[in-house]
Amino acid sequence: MIDPKPATPSSQASGQTSGKKRRFGGTEAQIRSALKFYKVMAYLTGTMLLLLCAELVARYGFGQYLFAGGTNAVTGQPFGFGFADAEPPGVLNGMNVSVTVLIVHGWMYVVYLISNFRLWSLMRWPFLKLVLLALGGVVPFLSFIVEKKFHAEVEAELAANPQAPQRY
Repeated sequence: MIDPKPATPSSQASGQTSGKKRRFGGTEAQIRSALKFYKVMAYLTGTMLLLLCAELVARYGFGQYLFAGGTNAVTGQPFGFGFADAEPPGVLNGMNVSVTVLIVHGWMYVVYLISNFRLWSLMRWPFLKLVLLALGGVVPFLSFIVEKKFHAEVEAELAANPQAPQRY
């Protein structure tokens, strides 16, 4: 018969119940760098997403595009910056800022996903956390909420496991 062993207080006090030591995929400097990159991209992507939502409301709610430059199609006068009719085109030869916001947000989201993957892989989190991080770039305001939550979580894990990131 096997004698049961009592639980060790040191593993329970550090918040680890499985008995395994917490390990990260990189050094503390690498994790902090990934966290900073993620934070910047979360705020930029979240801001661009809000601009995109405003642009979609203007386009589909009011039938307006945001233009810069060009010529007013009705009067023939130079057009500076502002909203104009989408159909028929209210501005000729101007830069469609609405489409630019769409494209910039799309590419910024790709870079945001790279920052998500970098942080996720260095922290060795479960796949569900990567999905939650990725949703931050497509659900308005979620990137700000998720960034604050995960930033605090990374800081807490680094503080709770000071020996884990020391790999080299």
